[in-house]
Amino acid sequence: MTISEELLDELLKGCERPEDLLGDAGLMKELKIKLMERMLGAELTSHLGYEDGKDAPPDQTNRRNGSSAKRLKGQDGELPIAVPRDRDGSFEPELV
Repeated sequence: MTISEELLDELLKGCERPEDLLGDAGLMKELKIKLMERMLGAELTSHLGYEDGKDAPPDQTNRRNGSSAKRLKGQDGELPIAVPRDRDGSFEPELV
């Protein structure tokens, strides 16, 4: 995968100081959080067998059920993420 210069320009728009990129509320931390949440959503989609926002298959009784807040501790400090849930509690993410 290649990240285009245009995408980088868009992401870096408004970053004027090192803290804007690397600080506690910086772009790098936000990207980590968003990417992890996207991967967790994909894991739940795989678990349930249907895409978010689409109708579940008629024989599928388990459904999406919001998310739970979780704080991950790592080299960059704590990352607050939203971990998706399913109704019957059988979803166990592999990422976290």
